[in-house]
Amino acid sequence: MRIVILIFIVLIIASLGSALVYMMKDREPGSTRMVKALALRVGFSVTLFLLLMAAYYFGFITQRVG
Repeated sequence: MRIVILIFIVLIIASLGSALVYMMKDREPGSTRMVKALALRVGFSVTLFLLLMAAYYFGFITQRVG
């Protein structure tokens, strides 16, 4: 489960980085590459959140009691 979470975090950061690159390089009006990259980041974030909720519900993630 840790690997899947780390992969999603890397994808979120990569999408955010690509949006930054598109923001700096795209000077033409009407370019939507940055918006698409940010929408992809939101999609990855929501998917990760739902995945974590499902993993907790099905018992893959448990609460640690010290």
